[in-house]
Amino acid sequence: MGLLTIGAFAKASRLSPKALRLYDELGLLPPARVDPVTGYRLYAPEQLEQARLVAWLRRLGMPLSRIRDVTAMDGPAAAREVEAYWAEVENDVAARRGMAAFLVDHLSRREQHMPNNDRPLAIRYAALSDAGLVRESNQDAAYAGSQVLAVADGFGGSGAPASAAAVDTLRRLETDGSLADALSAADLLNVLEESVTRAGQAVREVAGAGPEGGGEAGTTLTAMLWTGSQLALVHIGDSRAYLLRDGGFFQITHDHTLVQKMVDDGRITAEEAASHPQRALLMRALGVRPGTRPDVRLQDARAGDRYLLCSDGLTAVVPAERVRQTVAGGAGPEETVRELVGMARQSGGPDNVSCVVADVLEA
Repeated sequence: MGLLTIGAFAKASRLSPKALRLYDELGLLPPARVDPVTGYRLYAPEQLEQARLVAWLRRLGMPLSRIRDVTAMDGPAAAREVEAYWAEVENDVAARRGMAAFLVDHLSRREQHMPNNDRPLAIRYAALSDAGLVRESNQDAAYAGSQVLAVADGFGGSGAPASAAAVDTLRRLETDGSLADALSAADLLNVLEESVTRAGQAVREVAGAGPEGGGEAGTTLTAMLWTGSQLALVHIGDSRAYLLRDGGFFQITHDHTLVQKMVDDGRITAEEAASHPQRALLMRALGVRPGTRPDVRLQDARAGDRYLLCSDGLTAVVPAERVRQTVAGGAGPEETVRELVGMARQSGGPDNVSCVVADVLEA
């Protein structure tokens, strides 16, 4: 079979002539020959496979710059890149799904009677971070203040400065006036979104300044912002937040890990996930790639609530029931965080462990 005109090639590949001209200009799918007199583009039949691949990738929504990279790879490498791209799409959709759910709830309640603020709320808090018994350094960071609660678990060659950078960015909200100006739910969420963007940039800066050969660096981040009447939650990675309310103990974050996705997809059970060899493999983390979206939402706060924020150095080695019993034990925040960290060390302390405990009180 001879060369195909752009019209015939477009019909066979299911790409429009306009798209083919664009892909030629971008160097993505140049024709086999351009007639020197007429300027007509002519394509070889063996280019159909690549053209169809381009069409399929466009149907996935993959950007043209990334498609150019995929088409230059061999089969296995291209497959891995497509898989990585689709994981990013699913993560982005999951984050936007959470925001959509918040907006539906927020807008549905907007005209309802607001709670009586004659009895404002306050928090009592404590934070503790420990290197554990095996690791030489502590890549965790934990902070508890009057308006910010945060736990971060760094990884890679610059893991310690990455987690510190993320937490420090949020901690500065207590002094820069941003939270004082957040008078509505929308204001508070905007402050949180902007802070997380700055935190991600700070993490990428310290990761880029890390030792050569240290590998990809980043951090998890689970944090709450407190304005005296409402809490905003931000979460990315596998650190966790729990709520103790009316005797119930609930995990209010969702792990962004490979094994959690496998559980969500029904491929393995939660029990199998606990011992899976890739249980620590993160699907989302702060600072690894620009634009990675954390989960962000408002959290209803009530007097009598107790919150636990912790890194996986606690939850990976201490059974959930023991954690619940300790959090519900009645001790104050300082004693509770010491007890939780001590339990992780008694269980071998294989990882850094960080805990924040905060009680919501009537002011």
